[in-house]
Amino acid sequence: MILVNEATRVVVQGITGREATTQARRCIEYGTSVVAGVTPGKGGETWEGAVPVFNTVAQSRRETGANASLIFVPAAFAADAIMEAADAGMDVVICITELIPALDELKCHYYLKDKKATLIGPNCPGIISPPAKCRLGIMPGYIHRPGRVGVVSRSGTLTYEAVAQLTEQGLGQSTCVGLGGDPLPGSRFVDILRLFQADPETDGVVLIGEIGGTSEQEAAEYIKKEMTKPVIAYVAGNSAPPGRRMGHAGAIITGTASRASEKIKALSAAGATVVENFGELGKAARKIFGTGG
Repeated sequence: MILVNEATRVVVQGITGREATTQARRCIEYGTSVVAGVTPGKGGETWEGAVPVFNTVAQSRRETGANASLIFVPAAFAADAIMEAADAGMDVVICITELIPALDELKCHYYLKDKKATLIGPNCPGIISPPAKCRLGIMPGYIHRPGRVGVVSRSGTLTYEAVAQLTEQGLGQSTCVGLGGDPLPGSRFVDILRLFQADPETDGVVLIGEIGGTSEQEAAEYIKKEMTKPVIAYVAGNSAPPGRRMGHAGAIITGTASRASEKIKALSAAGATVVENFGELGKAARKIFGTGG
């Protein structure tokens, strides 16, 4: 597994909000160690009568040893929340918030270059490692099962469907990572593929791409040069018209390279097995990975 495990201690930024409360409960029910919450002005209170609430992330880290942050704050404050978590020394920062202004994301992108934190998101479903019973985000835990197949995706909904197909085929997952659909995500395919490549508990990877940008081509280059584990890929948006945003801010064809056909071509040439019918992904994975997942 990668990024999170049994030892991950989570602080939820914005824990007293409605969505954060719902998802923090589900994370705890799944087995995640949520040790703190942060809501400025509510320090000293407890959430659900059990989790201490702090005014700052730095204080929550000092008091509880938290090493990962899960962010549920409004878009206007999300960039500051990300940078605060990185400043506090978090190893992993996961931002679920959507509709963050592009300039705020750009500011975060440069700010985090000198920090140790790995940012997943914004506008993402988060990350889950079934073998560790660790869930940070909004992924439905019940569709996952422990195993040795890594999943990385730009689409939340397609992540869930891919995982459900893998589970149906008897293939468990080591870690599933939802990168998010914004044009400037905190982590890209290459970042996660590199972690899966080095992970002894991952035997192969399912990669879900979509139109927009060139992240899939960058992934193809990495797969061709350095990846020794099998990769199964699917790219959504083959019939999308140029110039029209398809759901995600980053899912828009702005040039030839951002088309699904070009991404499929690059991934195929790199040695990945590309599935063009998404409904067949699980069966294709079982054929390549066997039943050892």
